[in-house]
Amino acid sequence: MSSETKTCCASRGASTPAKVAAKPASTKVAGNGAAPLPRDCVRVPGGRALVGTANAIIPADGESPLTERRVKPLDWERGTVTVAAFRRFVESTGYVTEAERFGWSFVFYTHLPEGLPDTLGVDGLEWWRKVDGATWAMPQGPQGDPARDDHPAVHVSWNDATAYARWAGGRLPQEHEWEHAARGGLGDVRFPWGDREPDDDHFQPCNIWQGNFPHENTCADGYASTAPVISFEPNGYGLYNMVGNIWEWTAAPFRVRSLKKTARNADSGGAQRLLKGGSFLCHASYCYRYRIAARTGNTPDSTSSHTGFRVVYSV
Repeated sequence: MSSETKTCCASRGASTPAKVAAKPASTKVAGNGAAPLPRDCVRVPGGRALVGTANAIIPADGESPLTERRVKPLDWERGTVTVAAFRRFVESTGYVTEAERFGWSFVFYTHLPEGLPDTLGVDGLEWWRKVDGATWAMPQGPQGDPARDDHPAVHVSWNDATAYARWAGGRLPQEHEWEHAARGGLGDVRFPWGDREPDDDHFQPCNIWQGNFPHENTCADGYASTAPVISFEPNGYGLYNMVGNIWEWTAAPFRVRSLKKTARNADSGGAQRLLKGGSFLCHASYCYRYRIAARTGNTPDSTSSHTGFRVVYSV
């Protein structure tokens, strides 16, 4: 399979051997509840933002061309939203995530707990398993370990992320804002730290896959799954894990720039939302999307163990 057709994500519209539950009713934030936790933010200055790249690695994703946009200064959470912060949101509002409403979410096959009954996989992406009861609080399902407070909240849909951001008084970033922040003031670079490529042996500046995907992960970077949101070295603006660790939902629809139209999921019939940053499952040999210009899309109700979000606030 060519690098242009490989995907890192599974959507709720993906073909599985079993019938997928009907789409749940719209989720709402109930009540006023307690205030969010104090913001752990850094100020990202405004100015000229570079978006995309002149040298696309995966052209089908719409990585090119390289363009410029103006951005205003924003306060960015240093890391993605943690389990602890998301728990406060849920406890304060009574919010029920879409993974909980559907009753299942996608979990990577090597992370399934021992003793779990047989699970269903996605055609062509068999490493993604449909696990009943997998949620932000129990990321491996009820038979696994509870989520760790300082790790990113995952199994969170775009709809869930938008609801949290609204409650917290912020929003999800646009793509040009995300790329501007990820570059950390370095300009036209491939990664938040510059242009040096991560490898399997000597240089692991972020949480991605090392080894032979999907069969062997040597975990040379120290993690088989998510890392704490504040881990590895921050970029020039003080932001952590802008690439690797988990995919981050943005406010933007997923449009392939060269086609000038919104990509749609054939099964769901719904417009996809844009994700940035790659995840702990990315590797240059399979899903080389832990680059700043890299991008992918998924339906707004999709959830998985490698997808979360980050919140920004107006200055």
